[in-house]
Amino acid sequence: MELILDSAVIEEVEEIASWGVLDGVTTNPTLIRRSGRNFEEVIRSIAMVCSGPISAEVTGTSASEMVREGLDLKSRLPENVIIKIPCTPAGLSATRSLADQDIGVNVTLVFSVAQALLASKAGASYVSPFLGRVDDNGGDGLKLIENISETWKNQGITGCKILAASIRSVHHVEMCARLGVHAATIPYTIFTELMENRLTEEGLAKFLKDWEAVRSEGRA
Repeated sequence: MELILDSAVIEEVEEIASWGVLDGVTTNPTLIRRSGRNFEEVIRSIAMVCSGPISAEVTGTSASEMVREGLDLKSRLPENVIIKIPCTPAGLSATRSLADQDIGVNVTLVFSVAQALLASKAGASYVSPFLGRVDDNGGDGLKLIENISETWKNQGITGCKILAASIRSVHHVEMCARLGVHAATIPYTIFTELMENRLTEEGLAKFLKDWEAVRSEGRA
């Protein structure tokens, strides 16, 4: 499963990239605004650290606006940038137009199997179901992920990856991996929690203590 960081903060990208596990980065207008930096500057900074897919979101609402913006972004930004487009009728039309020009598209704001299926048919490289937000609205986000994964398997869909989004916990990440999704975009705080385990910390502390004892005894 691809591990993708959901962030527009370059320091966060640099930290996770230093672990050697970062497969890509997703951004959105909200994250860009929180960063306090220029949109293009943020994307270029991320691309200097991450060679995997970087999702840059369009803000237009009509198909023509999305296509125009997508083409403009691809012409100005690094090669590994893919275009993030909302799952709307206009978004599907724009996705098809960009995909026909060999431009990668991440269709976002997916909340049903039907939407995911339509996005894949439109030529999306990734579909992003928002499992945490489904939970917030009384649904079962992980069940949605399971159902989409089952659909992909049964339909033999291979050209479009399931990118689990709106991740809220380590449990979400682990379950997405178990359910066979291709990628998960994970907030920085959850990414760091993936590494945390009390037993690891206690074991390391014991090893270091024992090593100090070995050194003090002159056996190192």
